[in-house]
Amino acid sequence: MSISSEIDVHDELSGASIGPFHKLLGILITLITLFDGYDTFNPAYVIHYVVQPWGLAPSQAGFLVSSGLVGFLFGAIGHGSVADRFGRRGTLLAGLWIVNVFTLLTAMLASDFWSYCALRFVTGVGLGVLLPLGTTFINELAPKRVSNTFSLWGVTLGWSLGGVAAGLVGVFLTPQHGWQILYYVGALSIPLTFVAHAILPESPRFLAARSRVPELRALLARLRPERAAVYQTATFASVDGTLPQSTIGALLSPRYRRVSLTIWITAFLSLFAIFGLTGWIPTVMLKRGETFAASFGFGALMQAMSFIGGLTLAMLADRNFALTPRYLATWWMSGGIAVLALVFVSGHGVNLAIVAVAGFCIIGAQHVLNNFTAGSYETCFRASGVGMELGIGRVGAILGPYVIGLLQQVTGGPDAVFWAIGGASIVGALAIGSLGLAAANRLPSADVAPAEG
Repeated sequence: MSISSEIDVHDELSGASIGPFHKLLGILITLITLFDGYDTFNPAYVIHYVVQPWGLAPSQAGFLVSSGLVGFLFGAIGHGSVADRFGRRGTLLAGLWIVNVFTLLTAMLASDFWSYCALRFVTGVGLGVLLPLGTTFINELAPKRVSNTFSLWGVTLGWSLGGVAAGLVGVFLTPQHGWQILYYVGALSIPLTFVAHAILPESPRFLAARSRVPELRALLARLRPERAAVYQTATFASVDGTLPQSTIGALLSPRYRRVSLTIWITAFLSLFAIFGLTGWIPTVMLKRGETFAASFGFGALMQAMSFIGGLTLAMLADRNFALTPRYLATWWMSGGIAVLALVFVSGHGVNLAIVAVAGFCIIGAQHVLNNFTAGSYETCFRASGVGMELGIGRVGAILGPYVIGLLQQVTGGPDAVFWAIGGASIVGALAIGSLGLAAANRLPSADVAPAEG
């Protein structure tokens, strides 16, 4: 390639090796999503302490978990158009500051059911930015051949570690310091935010789409320093950065309609199962005779196993993009059957094994669905696509803890938890499996224009 050659940014990023700056940004996104995962899952460890003092029915206890997810819904759906118009970096930092401030206020001011839910709602708006935009950012940064695996290390590892950390704080610190300690620990994200201000660049594909050439040259030189001299004088192939008049219309256009609708249905069912499971598993395991420490430890176990399950699935997906829907279906079907087995079998060893399988399969698959979604749309509305997937999915997440709490209230026993979660996982498997090899008709990258005809 000559010094003056026109460079295709997509090809340039896809052909890069994972260098020091990739790793630095991956670590930063990992830490950001660690606090996202921590803050998302810690309400499960609040329920035990407030049900009696606040006089909560099971359905209200479920809404303690769901209240933050309602805010997440608005943040996930609303942030996409902002990020696609004004940039990934500023939107992500704004979400971080919302989480920082309202996490601290929850520890200081939440004194009853309504104040807790109100503060969690606003916190959820910020959380609704972090995970989808972190996924979008990593997808636009990573070489295509390892995008799923890099996303697992750069997004999912942090989210899973955050869930584990919430469980550990719940087990070891809440008995001595009360449930508020969960949120004081969560406020440790504030120093990280200052680091993010200093390090986090804008997405290279967003810079290309907006023709911000000097910034693009500097960023590419950090991502591929061996080609820095080429970037100084090269011109860049145009990238269509025109925002569609309606992002919903773009997501439901003939090219994307089937994939979009399938992803939305699957995300709804998957997150219904995940948040129903993570929100209720400590309480349900106490009812099944587990000790306090063991019951709270099940949540940490699920998050740890979810990373292993997601990483395994991501490596398979990177080998063959077209088979991703089938891999996802296999994971959710296996997890759903395992959870249903808890209706019929019991015992500490059985509980432990099935909860591990549920984390490996049900939560692990969701991580890969997020990246599959990001890889399915063009740069100009990719953030909107991921935001819609997680936003619609959060409707399921909101309903999961509440509906499962209501079912327990009606039936008087914990088996409703397993029927609801197992059933949702199996139906989700059937939904994504119906996509079959339709993905094979798509090009490896949605940033490349489809052939006509």
